Amino acid sequence: MKNRITKLEATAFKKHWKIVNDIEREELKTLPVIEKLGQMVALMSSGKALGWTKALAAEEKEVRERWIKLRKYYHV
Repeated sequence: MKNRITKLEATAFKKHWKIVNDIEREELKTLPVIEKLGQMVALMSSGKALGWTKALAAEEKEVRERWIKLRKYYHV
């Protein structure tokens, strides 16, 4: 079974997804803020429903510690 794609297929795949991403980006620019907030709330709720809060909290702690180190290093 062949698992590789040709260079032409890869280029077409990349071009297709660039078009999709460009369209999505344009749609997001016109989306009202209230809808963007609603989407964010839905994502946050799904994280809770899936039981990811502990893992996310641990990652958040790591990120906060990195920011503290950067602020100290750059004296800000």
